Amino acid sequence: MLLPALLLAAVPAFSQVTVSGSIQSDILFPQDDEKIGTEHSDDKVLTNTYVDLNLGSKYIDAGVRFEYLQHPLPGYEPDFKGWGLPHFYFKGHFKNVEITGGDYYEQFGSGFILRTYEERSLGIDNALRGGRIVYQPVNGISIKALTGKQRRYWEHNDALISGADVEFGLESVIKSLEAHDMHISVGGSWVNKHEKTDGDAIFVDATHKLKLPKYVNAWDARVNLTHKGFNLLAEYAQKSQDPSFDNGYNYGTGRVAMLSASYSQKGMSALLQAKRSQGMAFRSRRNMTGISSYINHLPAFTHDQTYALAAQYPYATNLEGEWAFQGEFGYTFKKGTALGGKYGTKVKLNVSHVRGIDNKEIKNPVVDGRVIGSEGFKSSFFKMGDETYYQDIDVQIEKRFTRDFSLIFMYMNERYNMTVIEGHGGMIKSNILIADGKYRFSPKLTLRCELQYQFCKGDDGDWAFGLAELSWAPHWMFTLSDTWNCGETKLHYYQGLVTYTLKAHRIQAGYGRTMAGYNCSGGVCRWVPATKGFTLSYNYTF
Repeated sequence: MLLPALLLAAVPAFSQVTVSGSIQSDILFPQDDEKIGTEHSDDKVLTNTYVDLNLGSKYIDAGVRFEYLQHPLPGYEPDFKGWGLPHFYFKGHFKNVEITGGDYYEQFGSGFILRTYEERSLGIDNALRGGRIVYQPVNGISIKALTGKQRRYWEHNDALISGADVEFGLESVIKSLEAHDMHISVGGSWVNKHEKTDGDAIFVDATHKLKLPKYVNAWDARVNLTHKGFNLLAEYAQKSQDPSFDNGYNYGTGRVAMLSASYSQKGMSALLQAKRSQGMAFRSRRNMTGISSYINHLPAFTHDQTYALAAQYPYATNLEGEWAFQGEFGYTFKKGTALGGKYGTKVKLNVSHVRGIDNKEIKNPVVDGRVIGSEGFKSSFFKMGDETYYQDIDVQIEKRFTRDFSLIFMYMNERYNMTVIEGHGGMIKSNILIADGKYRFSPKLTLRCELQYQFCKGDDGDWAFGLAELSWAPHWMFTLSDTWNCGETKLHYYQGLVTYTLKAHRIQAGYGRTMAGYNCSGGVCRWVPATKGFTLSYNYTF
């Protein structure tokens, strides 16, 4: 508890100090249920609890986080368990310079070679502990430099991560660009991993072991153009030889290329994206498994589904290699038109398609007869593999019929290659129908209902979902839901929740079952086992 005391003692030295922070506590009182296959726990109470405290002033900021994860919620890796003060920082900002010491998060470009971030639902906190400096010599130019060691739960990996990033807005020197409402920025990044090889020796046989590189380098280049409602981003990144558990300890290089174009104006939006990646798993510890210790991040080019059945088979980025495409189109039919009606009609189309690349292993391993230690894979850039990994096509229509009643209708067609993604199960094909209606009885009382049905070929067969949510503003919300397998298991996953909100406080209590499955965010997924029991959640922001 020494660090919080030091922070509080430093308060008088700050001018115009502001105090902010948050408390988040999610609690489960688990119960065994053989029907849904819950994992037995000797602990009567499981909780993930976080307390953040931040102090800010004109020139200096500081912060600390307390985490209590001694009895964590189900599904996290064994090393996730613990408690203490794993995160602290001091930050100085003076004119055009910002200096950070301690734990910090950073992202270069789209994150292809560096993205450190926190995602509590996945158990990810891969902050760097060290130093970072951000310098803006003139308007439109940003220079970053950093070094540190990456957090892995309650320890830090031994590898030293260092890097630099430069972002340059061309309109700062080409004044005609600003006059034509055009913004062009170019950027470049470099990241180095220095990892000792003595502790992670990989033996091919009794007498031979791999010679592992102490230094792994990665670089990224990008250009972004914006003109009125149009935006174009092109980015390319490459990584040097980095044999690791993820790639079977091969000596191939990694690369990723992305092209993204979007356009928006009042009542219309469009997005087209394409990405090709190969061998870009980049960790601060080469023999690590699971979802920890990644230095970089490859976003999944799939739509983030929020409805229960549409999100049941989420896609996780294939780190060995993939071609990914995504397109979105949204249009609003104006009020008073034939399709718009009295209140207007919103239509949105989303298409995602991910497939493998033509990946053929080079048959010249370092030690003859063993795949381990090969020179990686050879693949023509534009040639795709034969297998589809994931595909979804969904159409969503949002329509207000009266002042008090509105309806969202959605259809989704999905293909999910469970064999590629999870290692078993074949291709799952499904069609999903969703109706989401909302009726306002009064300015304070609103009822929202969902009905969903999934026609599923493969896995456990068809699913149905129903939800009723009554909101009594400004404090109360009551929710009842049931997810029912109509196929093989015939199981019900029911839930009841009561939520109370008062200013910055939010308390939620509930009881029910949750099914086993993957919890995903941005192309990273964590397996969550089935649970049953009472839940309690508290959130407070100050």
